[in-house]
Amino acid sequence: MPVTAPGEASDWFSYEAVGRGITRIWEPHVHPYFRSNIFRVRGHDVDLVIDAGMGLVPLGPVLNLPSTKPVLAVATHIHVDHVGGLSEFETRAGHRHEAALFAAMADEHTLAHLFRAQPEAVARSPTRAWSPQSVQVRPAPLARILDEGDSIETGDRSLRVLHLPGHSPGSIGLLDERSGDFFAGDAIYRGRLIDDLPGSDVQAYRKTMQRLLQIEFNRAYCGHGEPIDQNELRSIARAYLDSSS
Repeated sequence: MPVTAPGEASDWFSYEAVGRGITRIWEPHVHPYFRSNIFRVRGHDVDLVIDAGMGLVPLGPVLNLPSTKPVLAVATHIHVDHVGGLSEFETRAGHRHEAALFAAMADEHTLAHLFRAQPEAVARSPTRAWSPQSVQVRPAPLARILDEGDSIETGDRSLRVLHLPGHSPGSIGLLDERSGDFFAGDAIYRGRLIDDLPGSDVQAYRKTMQRLLQIEFNRAYCGHGEPIDQNELRSIARAYLDSSS
């Protein structure tokens, strides 16, 4: 059952345990179009933070990260709803196709201007003086550049990097082949898949969908919404292929 995160922004974040050592965090007051998932994955040697939300309220305090263990923050792609809080983390990783862009976080790549222009961008202001026009994504240069087939090791997990372009050029997923956990980013999720943003590529997205039909996994943790199983993911992928042909 989802619960509210404690602390300064006591009702800004919600979170729930969704798998072994996996917590899903989201921002319920953010407009649904930008309301993305953040995943904390506890590892034996390294903890992972997969995506970092809008950055409207500090994320670190609600994650309760240990001071004695390294933390790697992985961005599944560069859009504002996934990298707003990325600069809070010292060690950051993202795909090569977007790697150079994290150092500037320009609107043309993060698409933060679309959030600023969104009517009713939030249901409640995160702070008293906040306004959508104040939203700027802080630069967050990457410490590690990821390529297709790379592995991210936590000591008890090995996550394989999958390049899944289409939604954006550098979109990635992370697959734990032993447990069957698949962190899909915005490659796929329930609802209409977004393929008409600057940098989107329908033909690349179709190839990604075809690839997703072949991947074996148990549960997909998507960039938006609740986790889905393999059957539902394949149904979504087939529907996209049918509608975009």
